[in-house]
Amino acid sequence: MRRKLLVAAGMLWLAASLPAQAQTAVTMIVGYPPGGATDLMARIMQPELSTALGQQVVIKNVAGANGTVGALELARSRPDGTTILFAPGGSLVLTPHTRGAPFQQSEFAPICQMVDAHVVMMTQQDSGMRTLQDVIARARQNPGALPYASTGPGGTPNVSMISLERGANIELNHIPFRGSGEVMQAMAGNQLHLFTDQGNLIRQYNLHPIAIFSAERAREFPDTPTMRELGHDIVFTIWSGLYAPAATPEPVMARLEAACLRMMQAQPVVAGLGRMDMPIRVRNRVEFAEFHRAEYERFGRLVQQYNLRVN
Repeated sequence: MRRKLLVAAGMLWLAASLPAQAQTAVTMIVGYPPGGATDLMARIMQPELSTALGQQVVIKNVAGANGTVGALELARSRPDGTTILFAPGGSLVLTPHTRGAPFQQSEFAPICQMVDAHVVMMTQQDSGMRTLQDVIARARQNPGALPYASTGPGGTPNVSMISLERGANIELNHIPFRGSGEVMQAMAGNQLHLFTDQGNLIRQYNLHPIAIFSAERAREFPDTPTMRELGHDIVFTIWSGLYAPAATPEPVMARLEAACLRMMQAQPVVAGLGRMDMPIRVRNRVEFAEFHRAEYERFGRLVQQYNLRVN
């Protein structure tokens, strides 16, 4: 009994001597519902990020407005390292230009970038649409009737399709969803047949890739033509990374950055993202912050030039 009491007392002393931050779970906000591409990536990374931080990491899905609701929750969180956001860049650097947003860029502190995914137009294997020409022909048969899904107005996939509509002089029927998991359910029920999003969904759900919005063909889809090859100079990708609230202290930011970089070298993360056909692209804190600023400015010019604002 005395030995048990001594062990218990020792454990209490150790817990009390640890920094408060190390005893607190880290909440990783994901601005989309469970089952979508962003959520699946987060769940691959979660165990390794927990190991790298030495803290439990808990995923919190906060869906709505193409990731804007989750981003706003991060902006309102305490800048102490206990709340971070895993988000595709479009929700932070593109959506504010196309729809407006209830936050400022200065409210976010980039930690590190992890991936840079291809944007792919896709459909079911039996939809009858195998090429971009098939899609355009069907759209012209009944302007405004052919539905396509996205994970929200003003996001990268939606703006990619708006750009195609302008360039090909067609009109589609945009159906927004809260996340790609919900889109997959709708497509399985034959409620719609066309979706533009991250290419990792193609193999996962046995879909047919029609065209890719990248500058060059993707290694994951070597037989899928780019929009440029098909006569439409439209290039978009979906990059994702980790963010903390602005004003997070420098030592905490350095610790989060080191954990993120360590996580991205872990074999389970590399293998898991490989199985998702998710291209890894790591940028450290300085590189990611500069890239984030450049992308925000680039999308601002693009939205103004092509009048890509969404109602």
